[in-house]
Amino acid sequence: MDLLSLRCFQAVARHQHISRAAQELRVAQPSVSRTISRLESELGVLLFDRQGRRIRLNEHGAAFLRRVDRAMAELDDARREMADAAGAGPGRVAIAAETLMQLAEVLAAFRAHSPGVKVRLLQASAQSMRRHLAAAEVDFALASQPLAGPGLDAVTLLREEVFLAVPYGHRLADREHVTVSELAEEEFVSTRAGHWQRVLLEALFAREGLQPRVICEGDEAAATPRLIGTGLGIGLMPAVARRAMGEHELVAWARLDTPDAHRTLSLVWRRDAYLSPVAKTFRRLAVDHFMPHSS
Repeated sequence: MDLLSLRCFQAVARHQHISRAAQELRVAQPSVSRTISRLESELGVLLFDRQGRRIRLNEHGAAFLRRVDRAMAELDDARREMADAAGAGPGRVAIAAETLMQLAEVLAAFRAHSPGVKVRLLQASAQSMRRHLAAAEVDFALASQPLAGPGLDAVTLLREEVFLAVPYGHRLADREHVTVSELAEEEFVSTRAGHWQRVLLEALFAREGLQPRVICEGDEAAATPRLIGTGLGIGLMPAVARRAMGEHELVAWARLDTPDAHRTLSLVWRRDAYLSPVAKTFRRLAVDHFMPHSS
């Protein structure tokens, strides 16, 4: 069992696909298959269930992956710590976020403070963020929903109200407050399952014993107001989106009569991870940006 075999296993587990893992690793597909077979033979258990050309991580593979991620993360942390000690370059910071737009101003401040530092951004769902953090693929996750778990620390950056957005001319366009039960027959524009708007929408409806009718789902949350404005449906939007529109509002807004209509933005990192000086600078600037009166 060597590091290359473990990296190969991580790639196959991440993609659940031999060909895609081979593309990421830039090796031939048969080489990946042989590496996984040798690893399973050495461990004495199958790590993947195979059905034809499909491959899925099984319970043994999931258990092994947790420990491999932990071990490889420690090695990656050690490498970065030694590189910083040796003064090898300006460093790098990697961040995963559900939406990248809210990182723009923080990144501008960070790049002005630390020019030359390499920044890597990943757009990811909450579930993917946990995986990226566990594998030390990112230093931080910017999450719009709870991302608690063993070995994770977080700081709350922002808590804001979430509004109902409806097109002008809609029956609710002149309402200031709306109950969730009144929305049972409405059609929603939302994000894909797993992203915070969709998670919140489904949670609010579930408390009323209802299920939302989602007719449009995607990854571009910024496009939601325009789609709603065309009359396609209604949707949930955070206060920051309402402020960003200013006087050029495309939709009408109403408050939801429920205490749970809010979004909490958190910065999350691995508790025992090595955070480089530039990573700590990014964290400080993010807190200063979102919580200017915290210090």
